[in-house]
Amino acid sequence: MTFQKLVIGASMAIGVSALATVPAQAGTLTGAIIGGTAASDYSVYDVSGNSTVLVPSTQTNVQKVLDGNATNPTGNVELRATTEQPGFDFTKNTTLTGQIGGKSITLSSLTATDWFTTGSGMSTSYGANNFANTWFNEFYNAAGLANNESAIKLAIGLPSFTPSSVIRQLAFNAFYGISGFQRSSDPNISYVNQNDTTGEIKIGLAGHFNLKDYYAPLLGGFGNFLKNGFQASEVVKVTYNDKTDFLYSFSATKSELTNSLGSGADKFSHSGNYEVSIKGVPPAAVPEPSIILGLLGVAGVFATQRKFKKASI
Repeated sequence: MTFQKLVIGASMAIGVSALATVPAQAGTLTGAIIGGTAASDYSVYDVSGNSTVLVPSTQTNVQKVLDGNATNPTGNVELRATTEQPGFDFTKNTTLTGQIGGKSITLSSLTATDWFTTGSGMSTSYGANNFANTWFNEFYNAAGLANNESAIKLAIGLPSFTPSSVIRQLAFNAFYGISGFQRSSDPNISYVNQNDTTGEIKIGLAGHFNLKDYYAPLLGGFGNFLKNGFQASEVVKVTYNDKTDFLYSFSATKSELTNSLGSGADKFSHSGNYEVSIKGVPPAAVPEPSIILGLLGVAGVFATQRKFKKASI
């Protein structure tokens, strides 16, 4: 009986140890499908060496490139890829839908409605109560313009007592004038992963590690006052578990990649990885095979003990 107790105790300890040391697994997006009102307007970038490279826009390639993570972002899918082209229709969107942790998730480009809707309609004016103003004020600060307002006033000939709101309005109008909101509406999705323990869903957005290189030539006088190395992701609209969020980041890590090969390569894009996240529903736990075997072993010992007791009666 003492030996049996020792065996049972050891088996239970092994089982508990196995349960305690199972690492958190990361589920990935499956069944990726491109849709939306502009379903054909997307691009797919795979990786060749240290470069992203444009590949055919097929569902197979879409699924293939979404296998990275924050430490190793790989290719990406650009939703609504024509935002910078003349005649762009800002009323349509492109979506990426799939399953993660047994639930549906949809990632989408943004439309003018997403940016400019207020409680009483649409407004493209600075100061309106809409997402465009909320996001732009954060963008303005991240770009370092708030710290350079004195120099900006001097450069454009405004009195020193000019309020900050006037400078922000001028910057907003300049940004709108270069289709800046459109340019920020075509997210490049590099991965969609879920922590199977906490349920947290992390989304990688490929972008510029140094966004000044991109915007300085476009923003005229304001471009001279952008902070060196400032960072900002594009915005992705995410619908999951009956809730919709606009996700973006002003902090990137180096992807160790650039878009330097193939059609349209610019040697700057995809150099930064911006990770955003939402709270997800943890998927139903499935025990590891080793744990199941350990628990079966414990059950077997108990069954043997019962047989011994029965035989001794």
